[in-house]
Amino acid sequence: MREYLVTLLISAALCYLITPLVRTQAIRFGAVAKIRGRDIHTTPTARWGGVAMWMAMALTFLIVNHLPLVGKSFGRESQGIFLASSAIVLLGSLDDRFQLDALTKLAGQVFVAGILLIYGIQILWLPINGVITLPSSIGQLTTVLIVVITINAVNFIDGMDGLAAGIVAIAGIAFFAFAYLLAVEYGFSRAGTPSLITAVLVGLCIGFLPHNAHPARIFMGDSGSMLLGLLLAVAAITLTGQVDPNAISAESAGPTLLPLLLPFAVLAIPLADLLLAVGRRIGAGKSPFAPDNEHLHHRLLSAGNSQLKAAIILYLWTATIAFPVTVLAFAPWWIALLSAIVLIVITGVVSKIGKKVAI
Repeated sequence: MREYLVTLLISAALCYLITPLVRTQAIRFGAVAKIRGRDIHTTPTARWGGVAMWMAMALTFLIVNHLPLVGKSFGRESQGIFLASSAIVLLGSLDDRFQLDALTKLAGQVFVAGILLIYGIQILWLPINGVITLPSSIGQLTTVLIVVITINAVNFIDGMDGLAAGIVAIAGIAFFAFAYLLAVEYGFSRAGTPSLITAVLVGLCIGFLPHNAHPARIFMGDSGSMLLGLLLAVAAITLTGQVDPNAISAESAGPTLLPLLLPFAVLAIPLADLLLAVGRRIGAGKSPFAPDNEHLHHRLLSAGNSQLKAAIILYLWTATIAFPVTVLAFAPWWIALLSAIVLIVITGVVSKIGKKVAI
């Protein structure tokens, strides 16, 4: 546990220190978000936050590679994850600067998923009528879909200062807790790729948030949102590789099936926003990628909430779904229910306080 905490802190510190340097270069090269009718920000703001995250991730990998326990996680999978991350950040950086069209970005996302497949990172089984070990082609297609959907879910929620970074940090904490508890309670390797990736992921978000919280001095841009979405997808996919489907029994069904269920729990808010947006746009006869100002955060702002308060409410909504699901894998159902009730009460209190006192 100590080495993973060290990894998280290194990742956070590096991202915090590198981000202002990248911001300067983003302004210099014109990677700046200008003011559009649907935007919330009121001043042009630098993008390329994902470049800072990628640099911090790369340096973190170089440093922790020498730690006794975490270093065991590095291998073929880690190489594939790093290459895929580099490709998605390059794609996002070009979009941040030149505004690529939706089909080009989608093709790039599929290409990045292909890199993962080349390195053997794919879904191996699904919990259908028990457990079905997937044919290679079906597993590859499922992997591509998970990668593309997760990337775009995070991208869609990135519309307000600090929102995506905070939600992904909460999602990453839930993933890490699950991976680590799975290792402790059920004997799977503690030095697995999912634990390493989620520790680095949470660190990146924590280090970036001080620069991105309202009022943001830099946006993560598509380079950042697509990187975070990719790392979340990788965490989910590699978790399935840590579990032997033959070990699943009635007694252990919760912790063994959860790797495929947890992504939907931790990303419930971004996924709901994605599905609502796609349905709304198709219903209006528009492209599902056409931008609008009717996302969940837009609606919270329209209800009179400040940006900070709206972000906190969405953080709490995410935690209310993600944490009880993680608890449910290792504790009695009533403990998970109690944790959900506590989080719901906290969310309600925060919502009501904002009606009287500005946050």
